[in-house]
Amino acid sequence: MQRNQALFLKDLPKNMFSGFVVSLIALPLGLGLALASGAPPIAGVLTAVVGGIVVSILGGSHVTISGPGNGLVIVVLGAITTLGNGDNYQGYLYTLAAILISGVIVMALGFLKMGRLSDFFPSSAIQGMLAAIGLGILAKQFHVMLGLERGKASIAELLLSIPEMIYEFGTRLFSMGFSASFAGIIGVISFCIMLFYPKIRNRYVQLIPAPMWILLISIGSTYYYQFTGQDYPIKEALMINVPESIFAQLPFPDFSLITDGTFWSFVISLTLIASIESLLSIKAVDKLDPQSRRSNVNKDLKALGLGTILSALIGGLNVVTVIARSSVNVNNNASNRSANFFHAFFLLLFILLFQQQLERVSLTALAAILVYTGYKLATPSKFFKIAEIGKEQLLIFVITVLVTVVSNLINGIVMGILTTIVIHLFLNKSVGVFLRNVLKPNVLGFKEEGQYVVSVKHFCSFLNFYQLKNKIDRIPENSNVIIDLSMCQFVDNTAMEGIEGYIEVFSKKGGAIEVVGLDKHGTKSEHPLAVRKLIPFSSIGPIENYLTRRQTQLQAAAAEHDWDYKPNKNNELNTLKSFIYFKTKNLNYKYNQLFHKDNDINIFDLEYSEGEFIAKETIKATMFHVKLPFSAPVFTIDKEGLLEKLYHLAGFKDIQIANHPTFNKRFFLSGKNEKATKNFLTDELVLFLESQPYYHIESNGKALLIFKKERLLGVSEIKAMSYFGEQLLKLIEKKQ
Repeated sequence: MQRNQALFLKDLPKNMFSGFVVSLIALPLGLGLALASGAPPIAGVLTAVVGGIVVSILGGSHVTISGPGNGLVIVVLGAITTLGNGDNYQGYLYTLAAILISGVIVMALGFLKMGRLSDFFPSSAIQGMLAAIGLGILAKQFHVMLGLERGKASIAELLLSIPEMIYEFGTRLFSMGFSASFAGIIGVISFCIMLFYPKIRNRYVQLIPAPMWILLISIGSTYYYQFTGQDYPIKEALMINVPESIFAQLPFPDFSLITDGTFWSFVISLTLIASIESLLSIKAVDKLDPQSRRSNVNKDLKALGLGTILSALIGGLNVVTVIARSSVNVNNNASNRSANFFHAFFLLLFILLFQQQLERVSLTALAAILVYTGYKLATPSKFFKIAEIGKEQLLIFVITVLVTVVSNLINGIVMGILTTIVIHLFLNKSVGVFLRNVLKPNVLGFKEEGQYVVSVKHFCSFLNFYQLKNKIDRIPENSNVIIDLSMCQFVDNTAMEGIEGYIEVFSKKGGAIEVVGLDKHGTKSEHPLAVRKLIPFSSIGPIENYLTRRQTQLQAAAAEHDWDYKPNKNNELNTLKSFIYFKTKNLNYKYNQLFHKDNDINIFDLEYSEGEFIAKETIKATMFHVKLPFSAPVFTIDKEGLLEKLYHLAGFKDIQIANHPTFNKRFFLSGKNEKATKNFLTDELVLFLESQPYYHIESNGKALLIFKKERLLGVSEIKAMSYFGEQLLKLIEKKQ
């Protein structure tokens, strides 16, 4: 406890500095997001103040920043205009009531441990939702940035009229002069600052964030006109209006529409978007955390919900976790939640001490920040990135965007989910198989020899990914993990993205996750996050063009050790049929073969089955096979008790080796010729086996078969088995 306190005090200066830097960005963004939402500009800053204080004290994350979020802008604006029915201030009061109730629900989600909510949404649909939010912000703020007036219009209409707005602004500039277009000029300059600021390499310029430069220019222009005795060319309607006493007349939520269905539709929208945006941001920031800590998302939801309730009571908006400001916090070396508190503290100082200066900020400057924010959310490159993953992901993405833009966020995300399910049905070509397997408990996790193995059967998609996530969450992040998807018929983009995220987190913590079993899964994209579907080998195209990460690593390992690697299917299995282990099994084929160039060593993945009809079970395992240059007795060595029944049925008995009680206790040794088997196992060979992990070792008289478990091995396990097999072969050859 004392050590933690000492560390907290030691890190206090850098967290205070980081909080100050974040507050410089949060001030204009808070004002702008509230403006875009149709709320009083100061409401956004109050939201950040309340959120920063509450979440820093009660939250479960470490380096996140809380405040008003981009995702809620369109919902809040829609609520104010719809519920107010022409009276925007009254609509604002009704919306505060909806925000407060949504805060109660978000807090309840935290108590119900519903932090896994975000796992039930398809990744491409969420990306589409964020892009649609970006388009909405851009559409609603573009004309404000140019200082133009537009009546009520839909997002689609505003987007289509952007070329017309640019033409109108240009015409006004050239026909009416500089002063008449000054508001728009400030907006365009502000947008250019946001656009080109990252490319400026001057360290002194970079000390001040781009949004703060915009505030300084906007405020500075008012002082210039004041000192020169000229009238400021931007009319009052396009300037921020800050109440004289911020805390004197706080608006109170109006609950008179609580029985109205439209009111509740906005409550649901606010709750859904606030929860998803926060959960996604928390997950993203956890990846950025230099200490790779994992947030308690349920605790954060409770704090965010309480913050939203308190924010609504003083006229603020929903409190959410925000990714952009959190990223700045991480980049400035914040180490704990105190940075979030200091960001709120400095914001409070700003609005108490610099009210007059805030009133000198033009709305066109703030709109420029929002237009850039919207552009970043819906940048064209996102469409291309989604398309690279797969055409079906682009379809989900585009449908979600279009439905959201022409309708609302709830309809957009619902349509995105439905589209994803329909595409999954189409890809699997069987409604019955899909419905039977999609929600099955299908994840098995266990620990063996110091590492963890997580095996997934049937389906792994956004609908049941939480089951895999729950297993991985219980594993220490500094561990080695094998995720076996060989028995999984279908793995969707959301699951692949989630697994990739865990791979990054574990690698930062000194652990490692290796995915095996996707070598037989077809995909129409080379992207690592593409949908994977188990198909017959004959249906796969040139396999060398679609190597999985594991196959690429096997190829690299083969080149490193001067071996040959062939990923293709091979039906030449006669050399395996004489082994006792395969007497009761049906061999299908081997693939992913590694060949030693000097010895007759072959390492491969093998698919085989046992049982028939309803009891039939398909098994995939990695094997080591080597031809012996001399005759050897027929024998098997395995873990005591593991395959005793099989070898007793074959007429074998447990052979005891004299003067080696440890070996006799650990292993079941059987052979047709007991004397020859004992002579074959020299003291040196027995001592070697005693010092090694368990492997199944079997001789058919002409060759050895070695394998670890009845499953596919990771590349590191294959290397270990290869080393074991080669050392064993050297000892056997030495005896001869």
